[in-house]
Amino acid sequence: MSHVVQIQTQVRSAAAVRAGCSRLGLAEPVEGQVKLFSETVAGLAVQLRDWRYPVVFNIATGDSKFDNYEGRWGKQERVDEFLQAYAIELTKIEARRKGYSVIEQPLV
Repeated sequence: MSHVVQIQTQVRSAAAVRAGCSRLGLAEPVEGQVKLFSETVAGLAVQLRDWRYPVVFNIATGDSKFDNYEGRWGKQERVDEFLQAYAIELTKIEARRKGYSVIEQPLV
């Protein structure tokens, strides 16, 4: 019997966003109003590699907005890569906050 699992990542930590950017060698995120193709949104903007417009995270709600024109202006894989880096960095931050030591060991 198979089970389908859907995970929706909410981005709520500015510190983990900054750490995720650093981890991937991206520019520091910028807070404020950001113009996407057809709308202006507010939040923490992250410019992904090879993307025309940034991904904007609303830290208060956990929502994210971006316009990649169905992959023509940026590949979904870059968003996935960033969300993975964000999750790793948030886990490390929270573990250290609770007094745990953290050792990261990538799987091969």
